[in-house]
Amino acid sequence: MAGLYRLIHPALRRLPTEAAHELSLRALELGAGGFLRASAAAEPDPPVLAQRLWGLDFANPVGLAAGYDKDARVPDAMLRLGFGFVEVGTVTPRPQPGNPKPRVFRLEQDQAIINRLGFNSGGLDAAFGRLSRRVRSGIVGVNLGKNRDSDDVAGDYTKGILRTAGFADYLVVNVSSPNTPGLRELQRRDMLGSLLEGLTKVRDQTGCRVPLLVKIAPDLTSEERADIAQVALATGIDGLIVSNTTVARPPDLVSRQGQETGGLSGRPLFARSTALLAEMYRLTHGRLPLIGVGGIASAEDAYAKILAGASLVQLYTALVFAGPELVGQIKSGLASLLEREGFGSMGEAVGTAPIRQPFNRAETAIPRQTSA
Repeated sequence: MAGLYRLIHPALRRLPTEAAHELSLRALELGAGGFLRASAAAEPDPPVLAQRLWGLDFANPVGLAAGYDKDARVPDAMLRLGFGFVEVGTVTPRPQPGNPKPRVFRLEQDQAIINRLGFNSGGLDAAFGRLSRRVRSGIVGVNLGKNRDSDDVAGDYTKGILRTAGFADYLVVNVSSPNTPGLRELQRRDMLGSLLEGLTKVRDQTGCRVPLLVKIAPDLTSEERADIAQVALATGIDGLIVSNTTVARPPDLVSRQGQETGGLSGRPLFARSTALLAEMYRLTHGRLPLIGVGGIASAEDAYAKILAGASLVQLYTALVFAGPELVGQIKSGLASLLEREGFGSMGEAVGTAPIRQPFNRAETAIPRQTSA
């Protein structure tokens, strides 16, 4: 796998970011052998990485974040690369094209990406068709969103739950993308509480006790963070994903396209998202499993998220720069770190050294946004 990726990587980097993404999806759909026969994926995961959450057995905690496989085209191909779980989506009820192109920008010097995709989606019918045809093997979650022009927010998420609950290992209510106007307003206490109370009832009525998680933004005030923690505990959701992309722009970004409108992911998001993760672990008293995402590019990064309170971690942007062999590197390095520090299992390490550093307001100033 590594040899093939190094061969084609220069060609992919010369393509526009979104075109390179589509090409990689098509290659995986066609069964690109070099990608699927990774030696790291063929070997059993170190036992120290295994854990059981929500009644699911995770062979390792390293997952693929939502955004890569929006329409559930290649979840099994990605699992074969060695991921412990894969999250598809964001899926909207009806197909929608998303925002005008160009809308994805690769910040090479910053190891980051800015996107303003706007929930481009083939819709629930397309995703449901693929999920219903796959043989259930490996852990696959579905990230759900609302249509841009929808007036019935709860109805959109309800449709997503009803269509996918029987074919997903967990579901995610995405209320944190910066690229759908008004979406992040759903994180406000009253709106989020009402939404989640209704959606947990819908989930329960399906007869499938599929775990229901919420993905939150990194750009929250102290009051909003506390409110979300209280709502999460009160409504009985099963976990939080911390966090989505940021609209903040650190002043040390050097790439020419660093001020494009949209959500920033990758290396510059790491410190901010990890600090938020530690705070949410503290605010929820360690009672909710958290998935840490944002800027992970090494085993050390994944370990920091775990110590801050993450039971699982996710990555996507780093794959653009390092390639799929990064998954195996993170797993082996993480196992070594856990064993070196005397942890006998993943669960023992979770939340043992939460990061409580305050946000550096000068480095995370949030610019005025247009409709992204």
